[in-house]
Amino acid sequence: MSSTIIAILLLITFIGFIVYILKGGNLMIGFFIMAILWAVIGLVPFNVAIKKIFAEPALNYGPTIIYIVFGSWFGRVLVDSGIAPAISAATNKVGKKKPLLAAVLVALVTCLIFVSAYGVGSVIAIGVILLPILLSVGLPRDLALSVFVLSIGAPMYLNVVLYNQMKAFFPKAVYGGKYLEFGIAAMIVQMVAVLIFLFVHRKQIDPAKADENLAIIGAADNADEVKSVPVISYLVPIIPVVMNMLFKWDAVPALTLGTLIAMLLTGQFKDYKHSIQFMNDTIKTAISDIAGLIMFLMALTMFSGAASMNTVRFRPIFAAILPHNTLILCLAMGILAPLALFRGPLHVWGAGAATAAVLSGIGLFSDALLLPLMYVPTLLAVSTDITQSWNVWGLDYMKVDSKKFLKNGVPVMWIVSIINELLVFHFFG
Repeated sequence: MSSTIIAILLLITFIGFIVYILKGGNLMIGFFIMAILWAVIGLVPFNVAIKKIFAEPALNYGPTIIYIVFGSWFGRVLVDSGIAPAISAATNKVGKKKPLLAAVLVALVTCLIFVSAYGVGSVIAIGVILLPILLSVGLPRDLALSVFVLSIGAPMYLNVVLYNQMKAFFPKAVYGGKYLEFGIAAMIVQMVAVLIFLFVHRKQIDPAKADENLAIIGAADNADEVKSVPVISYLVPIIPVVMNMLFKWDAVPALTLGTLIAMLLTGQFKDYKHSIQFMNDTIKTAISDIAGLIMFLMALTMFSGAASMNTVRFRPIFAAILPHNTLILCLAMGILAPLALFRGPLHVWGAGAATAAVLSGIGLFSDALLLPLMYVPTLLAVSTDITQSWNVWGLDYMKVDSKKFLKNGVPVMWIVSIINELLVFHFFG
């Protein structure tokens, strides 16, 4: 079978995979089947496929899973110890008097929390506190939801758990140094956009409609019921990032230190029996939160292994299509960023997984460039796509129409994506 025919068959399965994802297919099953198909179509010898596609990629991903586990545990401790809810509730004190300032504070607090917290469980735990606060100061439901989820997306550039999921595609990329400089800059760009978005829509804030909106979602402004924690504990979410930036600590000890300090400051060590119970409960919940994610990532690494075995088939095609000028490439990715929506070809946890795997495998660009290059459009989707798990929850909880949600978020994130892709060029081009 000629290389041309093999390449065509691989592209047909790639298109089929995109259609499957757009129709709501299971990603884990899809990646596993694609790994098998690409091994067969690519004529990979059986023993080589077993070793290089189904064994080594999964085993080599083990260290990254450890990062995800510790990151998930840290995020769970932030929520269950009362730190994250307390940070959220603290913003409510100025809300009734200065609604716009309260909304700005909620956005900034959300960003701070999700520098380290991650997962739909954490989003729900924080959302049921913060979203009623936004409604109580007069924000419309659609505006409140958009501000909340856009503020979750911004710190994902620095979130260790999500970053290490990206490393499944770009294993040579490093969390630290130049990447952290880029991540902080990209996060600031998105948060500035959120604040501008709030300011532009400030006339929609109407405290007189607060009770009506709270009644619609069946919620109440319950910030006063949140457990009290020391104010110094509000700094705990940034401990892992600070330890990495200042002392070059690896994520595992940095996350562990942050977790232990969180427990210490919130009184979880006062009683031995309680401390053991708290640790056991948070660890069980944290691992349960990511169990499905880990199996999904295993299937993903297998597909990445199959893609790497077939890169020789794609290299001439991509070499002819892709711009070799990194500035043009970054601009193109920014302009095309909305293709990440609906798990499209630029969303790495959708059809874009195949795009990322092939781009990484053909070796035209470094992993240091490719990771942020693909991360930017992916975070457009994470921030405003209706297929993102916590966005789906938010739409249901806030009783917001999906079209209005997309109308609010996509234009903001499109502009953010173009600017952040230019930052990718500045730092890595």
